[in-house]
Amino acid sequence: MHSPANSPLSILNHTYGYDQFRGQQAEIIDYIVGGGDAFVLMPTGSGKSLCYQIPALCRDGVGVVVSPLIALMQDQITALEQVGIAAGAINSGMSDIDVFKVKQKLENNQLDLLYVAPERLVMPDFLNSLEGVRIGLFAIDEAHCVSQWGHDFRPDYTALSFLADRFKGIPRVALTATADQATRKDIIERLKLEKGKTFIGGFDRPNIHYSILERDNPKKQVFDFIQNHHPEDSGIIYCISRKRVDDMAEWLQGKGLHALPYHAGLPAEVRSKNQTRFLQEDKVIIVATIAFGMGIDKPDVRYVAHMNIPKSIEAYYQETGRAGRDGLPSNAFMIYGMDDAAMQRNWIEDSEAPEIQKRIEHQKLNALLGLCEAAICRRQVLLEYFDDTGEPCGNCDTCDTKPETFDGTIPAQMALSAVYRTGQRFGVVYVVAVLMGKEDDRIARFGHDQQSTFGIGKQLSKAEWQNVFRQLVSRNLLRVDVNEHNGIKITEKGFAFLKKKESIHFRKVRERKAGKKEKAARRTKVALDGKGDQVLYENLREARQKMAKARRVPAYVIFHDKTLIELARIRPKSLEEMLEINGVGESKLKKFGQTLLDVILAG
Repeated sequence: MHSPANSPLSILNHTYGYDQFRGQQAEIIDYIVGGGDAFVLMPTGSGKSLCYQIPALCRDGVGVVVSPLIALMQDQITALEQVGIAAGAINSGMSDIDVFKVKQKLENNQLDLLYVAPERLVMPDFLNSLEGVRIGLFAIDEAHCVSQWGHDFRPDYTALSFLADRFKGIPRVALTATADQATRKDIIERLKLEKGKTFIGGFDRPNIHYSILERDNPKKQVFDFIQNHHPEDSGIIYCISRKRVDDMAEWLQGKGLHALPYHAGLPAEVRSKNQTRFLQEDKVIIVATIAFGMGIDKPDVRYVAHMNIPKSIEAYYQETGRAGRDGLPSNAFMIYGMDDAAMQRNWIEDSEAPEIQKRIEHQKLNALLGLCEAAICRRQVLLEYFDDTGEPCGNCDTCDTKPETFDGTIPAQMALSAVYRTGQRFGVVYVVAVLMGKEDDRIARFGHDQQSTFGIGKQLSKAEWQNVFRQLVSRNLLRVDVNEHNGIKITEKGFAFLKKKESIHFRKVRERKAGKKEKAARRTKVALDGKGDQVLYENLREARQKMAKARRVPAYVIFHDKTLIELARIRPKSLEEMLEINGVGESKLKKFGQTLLDVILAG
């Protein structure tokens, strides 16, 4: 175990091999080390795990980490072991003997970090075993699972509020990369973190290029994307159903690609084998349902492709966030069609969820469709959804090639006026009916057929008006109030738009021209200074792969690509110089340093 006397920066330097903290990491870590409760929202790849791992090493006692998936636990434990941190897990996938061994280490204070699933944590026997153990902190990872507003709500997480009362004085930190304002509020209330501090590190992933195309020939579109941009890379392709996963994986195999299926209908041993190959081998593509990926720490996934739209912007953000966790250039590529939306809506309506939950899901789906049809920077729409802001990024398809648009100023003014004059409490279908002058008993009963906005929008079709409303929601000029039956309300930004009489343009639904190729993404490649560096980088990768294979661990657990790039550029001449490279800590230097130094000196 680590000595709690070590400072956070000392641990970062000597254990993890990094010179300095990023963003809010130092502030968050100091606050938790001091005993404070915290809610932490940081984008994927920004180092959330360090925000509880380092405090656990600094404080007296074991850090108990609540994690939703066994794969996530094992992935993190494997990485921690390589840097000399004592970590263990207790989960349903372990034998009784292995559980007993971990419990012994726990009782003997031999663990720095213990990973458990929420359902395990709330078991009376497990809680009793914690009573006699020194606990440094509780970390609740993937905390959006606590909230009914979150895209991956899990009832087991809601029981975790008891930690505040049963383990008083022990700091608790909840962490997530994906939570809008309602979800954040819900997490804080459910976990009783109101007296703690909230840290929001932003949502931007500047290394990811976003691209969304209308569906034409989906298999060919995805295959061309891979061939043109990522022929040598690992990636994830998401499909909407198990059948489509199997079909796409088989089709790509026929094209000579290393594509493997992953979904809940496959035998457990097949899923495990395919996931292991994806983690430990290069150039492997996983074709999956959303059952794959949560908590996967593989940093060198260079692209995530969606063959169908997911159910929400949160889901899209989290799934695309599995690309480029190492900060190197990566792509998020999605194909969409309106049949996807119809299928998602049917699933919502056919579910056994309460009506309030269904309204939430419909609202989230509408926001996602607004993202697909946006005429402005994709990244701006994403950030706006999470109450974040940003300038046009220059790193998405709408920034690369401006889409065809039309002047939507008058339709937008009409829409906002109709929302206002009908009392800001009706849904889109109703307001569109007012704008189109539809004869309707309900409209007449409320007297809205007498309003000045009745029938002023007959020049647009119902579908065109729905497109206008989706884009107004995506621009944050309108919002959907799910607590009032999906009533449309004007936002502060929307009122400012009306007051200032601003102009606005909307994306035009275009007709596809035969034979026209579409610019979809950017080719991403590790950029080194010269040919010699590139050769050395490939040699270092080969050496890393051999060491990883010998230890039966993923290559990125040895060193990230970023570390190899820096080694290839700087070419350290000794082990001491290697310690100056980011990602090379003392434990990894002892295990792997000499092998890589030999490769560098031989070059």
